[in-house]
Amino acid sequence: MNIENKIKLIVGALEEVKAQDITVLDTGKLTSLFERMVIASGTSNRQTRALADNVRVKMKEAGEYVGNTEGEDSGDWVLLDLGDAIVHVMLPAARAHYNLEELWGAGEAARARHIQSDH
Repeated sequence: MNIENKIKLIVGALEEVKAQDITVLDTGKLTSLFERMVIASGTSNRQTRALADNVRVKMKEAGEYVGNTEGEDSGDWVLLDLGDAIVHVMLPAARAHYNLEELWGAGEAARARHIQSDH
């Protein structure tokens, strides 16, 4: 499955369980570890675990790689390793605190400036 179809499947699985503020970041130019990062919010620890579980189930049904899942004990921040995509499902407070969108977006902007200054 190509990355675009994988992201559609992930986002669909998140939407099924009413995830909030779904964001997809293209990280392919920033790291060789994964091509996309999906970030979504849940309204409770129970919902974050249900969101992560639904993504895992849908990926397995599609025959896709599902690696480790971290953070299900607390449910504040659940991370799924899906190979060329990773998924962060977070409570709003954790998402605001860690601000992954800005962290990875700022890294992309800094890298673009660095690349332009090399030429």
